[in-house]
Amino acid sequence: MDVIDQTNGSELPAVLRKSSRRLPWVFGLVAILTGLWVGGARYWPHIDTFLEASGTPETVSIPALSSEDKAILSEIQLRQQEAGEELAALNRNINAQQADLQRMLDQIAVLTSRIDALQSPATAAPPPADPRPPATHAASKAITRASRPSKPEGPVSVGGAPLASEVDRR
Repeated sequence: MDVIDQTNGSELPAVLRKSSRRLPWVFGLVAILTGLWVGGARYWPHIDTFLEASGTPETVSIPALSSEDKAILSEIQLRQQEAGEELAALNRNINAQQADLQRMLDQIAVLTSRIDALQSPATAAPPPADPRPPATHAASKAITRASRPSKPEGPVSVGGAPLASEVDRR
């Protein structure tokens, strides 16, 4: 046990055992602050000219327009206004057509659902058969039986010649 106690006592504290990951960050921060300090000292005397140049915007003088240029500009503005009105009319027309199409799609959907509803009972299960046969079938069978000629019971004449009966043959 003495050996274990000695090894535990000789180890470094947990704070000293960690590898310092903060060290590169500290060096980076010091380098940035040093650069700002050197830059500030170098450019401080010239700061007033820098502020004057950035604070006042440069004004560009616009030459006076001739009467032809003014007429062309007013014509361009008029054409732009007309084009804007045409675009607005086209947008209204497109919106109306889209509303009509949506209404037609809704009607088609309703009609499709009605057709499906009408077809589904016919395909799903046929109507139950009546256990009694209908009266029309019985009557047609009786008529077909009555319309058939009865079978002859004896010899049959071919070609219309009279046949001798069995009594005549003897």
